[in-house]
Amino acid sequence: MRISTFSLLLLICILPAVIFSQETATVYGRITDASNEQPVELVTVFIKGENAAVTTDERGNFAIQVPADKRLTLGFRRVAYKESSADVLPLPAGARFALDVSLAPTESNLEVVISERRLDDAGMIREKNIEALKLLPSATGNLESVLPHIALGTNVGTGGELSSQYQVRGGNYDENLVYVNDFEIYRPQLIRAGQQEGLTFPNIDLVRDLSFSSGGFQAKYGDKLSSVLDIKYKRPDSLRASASASFLGASAHLEGSVKSKKDSYRTFRYLAGARYKTTRLLLGSLDVTGEYVPDFTDVQTYLTYDLNRDWQVGVIGNFNRSKYSFVPQSLVRAFGLVDYALQLRTAFEGQEIDDFTQAMGGVSLTFLPDRERNPLFHKLLASTWRSQENERFDILGYYILGELEENLGSDEFGEITNILGTGTQQTWIRNYLTVDVRNVEYRGGIELQHDLTDAGLTRSHFLQWSAKWQNEQITDKINEWERLDSALYSLPYDSNFLFVRRVLKTRNELQSDRFSAFFQDTWTWRKEGLREFQLIAGVRGQYWTLNRDWFVTPRVQFLYKPLDSRRDVSYRLAGGFFYQPAFYREMRGFDGSVNTDLSAQKSAHVVAGFTYDFLWGKHRPVKMRLIAEAYYKQMWDLVSYDLDNVRIRYSGLNDSRGYATGLDIRLNGEFVPGAESWINLSFLRTRESIDGVQHQVRNLGDREGHDVKDVPRPTDRLVTMSMFFQDYLRKNENIRMHLNFTVGTSLPFGIPDNNIIFRNPYRFAPYHRVDIGFGFLLWKQEWRHRRPGHFLRFTRNTWASFEVFNLLKVANEASNTWIKAITNVQYAIPNYLTGRRVNLRLKMDF
Repeated sequence: MRISTFSLLLLICILPAVIFSQETATVYGRITDASNEQPVELVTVFIKGENAAVTTDERGNFAIQVPADKRLTLGFRRVAYKESSADVLPLPAGARFALDVSLAPTESNLEVVISERRLDDAGMIREKNIEALKLLPSATGNLESVLPHIALGTNVGTGGELSSQYQVRGGNYDENLVYVNDFEIYRPQLIRAGQQEGLTFPNIDLVRDLSFSSGGFQAKYGDKLSSVLDIKYKRPDSLRASASASFLGASAHLEGSVKSKKDSYRTFRYLAGARYKTTRLLLGSLDVTGEYVPDFTDVQTYLTYDLNRDWQVGVIGNFNRSKYSFVPQSLVRAFGLVDYALQLRTAFEGQEIDDFTQAMGGVSLTFLPDRERNPLFHKLLASTWRSQENERFDILGYYILGELEENLGSDEFGEITNILGTGTQQTWIRNYLTVDVRNVEYRGGIELQHDLTDAGLTRSHFLQWSAKWQNEQITDKINEWERLDSALYSLPYDSNFLFVRRVLKTRNELQSDRFSAFFQDTWTWRKEGLREFQLIAGVRGQYWTLNRDWFVTPRVQFLYKPLDSRRDVSYRLAGGFFYQPAFYREMRGFDGSVNTDLSAQKSAHVVAGFTYDFLWGKHRPVKMRLIAEAYYKQMWDLVSYDLDNVRIRYSGLNDSRGYATGLDIRLNGEFVPGAESWINLSFLRTRESIDGVQHQVRNLGDREGHDVKDVPRPTDRLVTMSMFFQDYLRKNENIRMHLNFTVGTSLPFGIPDNNIIFRNPYRFAPYHRVDIGFGFLLWKQEWRHRRPGHFLRFTRNTWASFEVFNLLKVANEASNTWIKAITNVQYAIPNYLTGRRVNLRLKMDF
C-alpha cells in the first residue's frame, strides 16, 4: 500500500498533537482579589521553567495545559499584586485539577491564599458571585427572591413575585433557617399576603457570600425541617460605597476600615446599609382598584474591631419597618371556561392598615488564634429581637356574581346575563402581636491535624460544640370576624339570630426558655493524588420549658472525592433526624386557642447526590458545574395546615404524618463566556394523612368518593424549573441581557372549613413567569485614561437597567376568594398576582 506525500506530512503534523494531548492534564480555577474577593483579570498564569502561559478572563477564570505525571510549579503574576506560586503534584494524563488563588494587592499586608478545590462544605451550595445576583430582575429587592435560581429544591410560593418566602422540598415558609454571621434571623408572624411583605433582613449590598442547604444539613445548624441559609457579611479593607434607585425603591451602603498606626493588627471595620422599597408600581397592575400605599424601610449596620491578632468584637444592628395601607374601591374579575364564563363585580368601603416593626441587635466576641500556635477557637454571641405587628381591617364589599354572555354575535356579549348571587362580605380585624426573643450562645472548636508528608497523607479532626439559652415572650391579641350576607340573608342563616363567620377573639401570653446544644466532628482523610474522604457526624438536642419537651437528634454526612480520576466529581450521602419544635404560630389553632402541649414535628432525611465540575468548549473552555440530589423525607407528628396566599393557618395539633421525595438537578456555568447562568429542575411528591381520618377522592362525574391512603400536602408541586440566563452583544459586552424564567406545575387547595376528608382535591393553574432585564454599563473605572472628562468618572462602575416584569403578562393565581350563595353553593374566585410592569434602575459603585 502506497502512502502519498501529503498523507505523510499530515500524519507528521497531527501525531505530535495527539501524543501531547494524551500526555497532558488541565489545571483550572479562579483568581480573586484577597482584599474584596472580586475576580482579577489579565493575571498571567505560567509554568515555571517551561514556555507555557495563559491569562485570566474578566471573571478571573483560567485553564492551562500541564505535562502529565510530572511535579511542577505554577506562577501567578500581575501588575499591582504580589507574585505567587503553587506546587502541583503529578497528575495523570487527562486529569483536571482545580486551584483557586486569592492575590494580595502590593500595598496591603494581606497574604496570598492558594487553595485546592476540595470537597464542598458538607453539600452546601456556596455562592460568592454576589455581584451577579444583584443584576437579577427582582420585584421584591430581597436576597431570598433569587434562591429558586441558585439553590436546589427551592420553589416559588403562592405569594409569587410579591413575596420573598420560599418552599424547600415540600416544606412551608416556617421550616427554613436563616443565619447572618451566626446570628439566627426571625421573620414576622402575621403577614397573610405578599402585598404586606416588606424588606427581609439580609441586605445584599453587605453580603460577602452565602451557603445554602436544601436538607440533610449539619448538626451545627438549628432545628428546622427543610433548609438552612447561612450568610456572611463582608470584612472590608478599603473604602467602598454604592447607591441604587428605581421605580421600586432605593438603597445605599458604605463600607471601610480604619487601621491603628501603633498596632497593625488593630483594625476597625464598618458596614452600613439603608433600603427603601415601594411596590405601588406592581400593585397598580392588580384587578382590585384602589389606593395602595406600601412603605417599607430597613437600616442596618455591622461593625467589627480587631483587638489584636486573635480577638475580635462584632456588633450588628437592624431596624425594619413595613407599613401598608390600602383603600379598595372596586373589582371586576372574570374567570371560568370559554363556554361557561363568570364575572365577579364588587364595590368596596373601608380600608386596611398594617404595621410590622422589627428591631434586632447582637454582639459577638471571637477568639481565633493562628492554628499552629493554638488550634482552639471560641465565640460568644448574644442578641435580642423584637417584633411588633398590627393588623387592622374594616372592609365591606358589595358583590354581584353572574354568568357572562359568551356569544360573540350577541349585543350583550361580555355582560352578565344570569345573576348567580349577590350580597355583602365584610371583614373586620384588630390583631396585635408582640414577640421578644433573647439568647446567649457559646461556640467552640478545635482542629487537630496529622500530616504524613512522605506518604502524602493528611488526616484531621475538626471538633465543634455549642450551648445556647433562649428566652421568648409573646403577647397576642386576636379580634377578627367575617360577615357574609347573600340575597339579604346573613350566612349562616338563622331566623332568630344574626351570626357572623370565623369569629376569633382571644388573648394569649406566653413566656418560656429553650436550652439547646450540639457536638460535631468533621473527620477528613486525604491521600494526595488518590482520594479524599470526609465524615461529618454530630448530635444536637433541645429542651423547652413550656411543654417540657426534649429531644436528641443525630445527623451524619459522608463525602467522597476521587483525586486520580479524569473527572472532577465528588459524591455525598447524608441522613439523620430533624425535629422542629413549635415557635408560636404552630401552636395556635383555627379557633385562636394555643396548644402548649404541642410536640416537635419530626422527620428522618436521606439525601444522596454528586457534584461534577468540568470544562466546556474547545477554543475557550469555561467552567461548568452539575449538581444532582435525590432525597426522601419521612415525617410524623406533623401539624397540619392550610395555605392561603402566604398565610399559614395551623391546626394546632400533632395530627398528621407524611413524606416528601424528589430529585433536584442544577447546572450552572458560563454558557456564554464571561456571563454565568443557572438552570434548576426539580421533581417533588409530598403527601400526608391526618390521624383518625379516612381520606377520600371523588373522580369527575362520581357522586361518591373512594378511600385513599394519603392526600397532597399544600406544597405538592410536581415539577419546577427555573432559569437565569445572561448574554451580551458580541461586539459590545457592556450591553447585557438578563432573563429570569420560572415555571411550576399546579399547587393543591381545598374548600375552607371542609378540607379534611376530601382534602386539597383541587389545583391552582400552573405558575409561569418571565422577567427580563437589559443592563448598560455606562462607566467603568478602567476607562478613566480613555475618557478623562466623563461625567461619571467619580464612580467605579455605573449600570443602568431596563426591566420588564411578567413579560408574557400571565395571570398567576395566589389564592381564592370564596363566595357562598343562599343555596349553600360555594364559588372559588381566583385572586391573581401582578401583571406586566416596566422598571428602570440605576446602580453606582464608588
